[in-house]
Amino acid sequence: MTKIELVKIASQKTGIDQQTMLAAMEGIVDTLKEALVQKENVFIRGWGTWMLKHRAQKTARNISKNTTLVIEAHDVPYFKPCKEFLDTVAAS
Repeated sequence: MTKIELVKIASQKTGIDQQTMLAAMEGIVDTLKEALVQKENVFIRGWGTWMLKHRAQKTARNISKNTTLVIEAHDVPYFKPCKEFLDTVAAS
């Protein structure tokens, strides 16, 4: 499902026009990104938690060139669904 399809469905379910729904969705996504950049977890009850996971520095190999390279430590976004959401998906 694409963002536009999601906006159309949410617009039909709520009765809000598509332009307003698109603006609201983009605002939510931007706020989520800003919170993660500031290293804050975002908890949405009934859906799950967005958080950052730290990846340590590691050595990797490029097999085709037979070289090694160092991948620096970094943070990656991670979504952990809540139990209710997992149960809903499992039941369908």
